[in-house]
Amino acid sequence: MADSQLGLYLIAYDIANPKRLGRVHRILKKEGLPVQYSVFTVVMKRPRLLRLLDRITEQIVWMEDDVRCYRLPENTETVSLGKQYFPEGVMLFTGGVDRILGN
Repeated sequence: MADSQLGLYLIAYDIANPKRLGRVHRILKKEGLPVQYSVFTVVMKRPRLLRLLDRITEQIVWMEDDVRCYRLPENTETVSLGKQYFPEGVMLFTGGVDRILGN
């Protein structure tokens, strides 16, 4: 993927310390959409994603915490079971990234 293209990413984290957990959560809350506790999606270009991950890196302890970032394919097929976080009529995946952003 080119740096100039938007990508859809899933970021999940397991932070051992409540203070660090709060910091990471606040960083991601400003940039992405919470899907579940400690799981966010973000739509952004690669350079911005790398800056976001750098900010998160500054907050974590490598030997105690776990943060993972996955780039999702444009036409991701999903199945959601159980109680949904989103209000009725709001879907996270409706097609490619351009379609999610309304482009």
